[in-house]
Amino acid sequence: MKYTIEGAPLPVVICDLNPEETMITERGSMSWMSPNMKMETTTGGGIGKALGRMFAGEAMFQNRYTAKGGTGLIAFASSFPGDIRAFEIAPGRELIVQKSGFLAGESGVELSVFFQKKLGAGFFGGEGFILQKLSGTGTVFCEFDGHVKEYNLQAGQSIVVDTGYLAAMDASCSMEIKSVPGVKNMLFGGEGVFNTVVTGPGRIYLQTMPISGVAAVLSHYLPSSN
Repeated sequence: MKYTIEGAPLPVVICDLNPEETMITERGSMSWMSPNMKMETTTGGGIGKALGRMFAGEAMFQNRYTAKGGTGLIAFASSFPGDIRAFEIAPGRELIVQKSGFLAGESGVELSVFFQKKLGAGFFGGEGFILQKLSGTGTVFCEFDGHVKEYNLQAGQSIVVDTGYLAAMDASCSMEIKSVPGVKNMLFGGEGVFNTVVTGPGRIYLQTMPISGVAAVLSHYLPSSN
């Protein structure tokens, strides 16, 4: 499989497949394709994994696109202004991504739900609670909101991230959701009640324009239904 990523800040990844090569995607991410691409809708590993993906913010079913009778072309466009990044997934090189961050990938890639260890804090942490884990083997494409800033954290090195700005991290990193210290800071600081603390070793990817934040800002300018 060969690919190009074009068109930022509204990017699209265009994949050229060899005969019988397969790509997987969810929630209707296919934008255009050659006529010989055959689509098959599956649970992607059984009903248990399908329910797990639904809990992580994805669709229960996966679409598999296979090039039949020759080489094929298929494109996947982002759903929001930002960036599409390619990652090589392999044993020991798993990736944790924001829910709805997975765009498409080769058929050897597996998706599962990633739970924050501290369940109680996670329920109140919003965006930081449920993430996706990408494992298996193959190339994956993830879509992030806005500009992406990378940091390579050393072992024991931490960074505090406002909820929703964590786009992805290596599976070697750990994360913890912590409340903002001080009642006054919580109530009047305007920065929310919880932050996500990510600790290395590993690389993290932060996004500058989470779609949840954009929706919150726009809500102030939309007419009320009352």
